[in-house]
Amino acid sequence: MFLTDTWKDYEVLDTGNGEKLERWGSVILRRPDPQTIWPPASPRIWEQAEAVYHRSQRGGGDWEFRRRLPERWTLNYGDLKFYVRPTGFKHTGLFPEQAANWDWMRGLVESSRPGLRVLNLFGYTGAASSALAMSGAHVTHVDAAKGMVQWAKENRELNNLPENRFRFIVEDALRFVEREIRRGSFYDGILMDPPSYGRGPSGEVWKLENELYRLVDTASRALSDRPVFFLINSYTTGFQASVLSNLLERCIAGRFGGQVDAQELCLPVSSGGVLPCGASGRWSCHEDPV
Repeated sequence: MFLTDTWKDYEVLDTGNGEKLERWGSVILRRPDPQTIWPPASPRIWEQAEAVYHRSQRGGGDWEFRRRLPERWTLNYGDLKFYVRPTGFKHTGLFPEQAANWDWMRGLVESSRPGLRVLNLFGYTGAASSALAMSGAHVTHVDAAKGMVQWAKENRELNNLPENRFRFIVEDALRFVEREIRRGSFYDGILMDPPSYGRGPSGEVWKLENELYRLVDTASRALSDRPVFFLINSYTTGFQASVLSNLLERCIAGRFGGQVDAQELCLPVSSGGVLPCGASGRWSCHEDPV
C-alpha cells in the first residue's frame, strides 16, 4: 500500500459504522466513509466532533456545526500550506492521503533536469500543483470548476510561490489535452484525479469506467520524448489498483519502458488499523532523467 503516515496537522482518530473521525489542525470533523463497516474502536471520543456531515437519502447532505468554526483555516504539511474548510459535498478541499503521491512526485522532480513541465488534470484545489511547484516544476493546472481553480490560486499565494511557475486553466480535461497535442505542447509529467461520475460542460455524462482508458491513452500522447512520471488516482469503489496498473502498462510503459506500481492509498488510524482511501497507479522512467 501507499501509506501516508507523516502528517502532523492531520489525523484519523477513529473509524467505524460507515464514518471516520478526523482532526484537521485543531478542528475535529466527523464524515461518512462507506468502507468503514466495522464498529468504532474508541466510541467515547466521537463526541469530540465539532462538525458532523449527515447524508441525505435524496443525495448530498448537510453539516451539523456543534460550534462556530472559522470560515477556513490552514493546514501545514512540511514546507507546504493549504486552506481547508467544510464544503457542501462533505469534503474539505484537501485529500490528506495524497501526500504520499506529493512526496513521490517531488522526489522525481528534484532529482531530474530543471524546469520540468507538469500537467495536473482535474487539479481540484491545487495541493499537488503547489507541491510540484515548490520543487521547481512548471505546472499547468486544469479543472472544469472555476471555484476550484480559484481555490488553487489562493493555495499558490498562501505558499508564496511565483506566478510564473503556474498556468491555471478552467476547461474540460480531455478537450484541453487534445488541443495541447494539436499545438505540439508536451509535458514531462502528468497526473490526473478523474471523478467517478460527472457531467461535462455541455451536459454530457462522464463515467470513469467508460472514459478512463481514452483519457489515459490521449494524455500519453501529450508526454514529451523524455517523460519522468505519470500518476492516476481513482476513488471509484470497486476500481482496483490492478486496473490502473494495466492502463499504465498499455499506454505508457509499452511506449517508454520504465516502472509501474499501483497500490491502495491508505491513512493510519490512531485507534488501530488503516483507512483505505482509493488507489493510485504510478509510472516513472527507469533511467536517470538528469
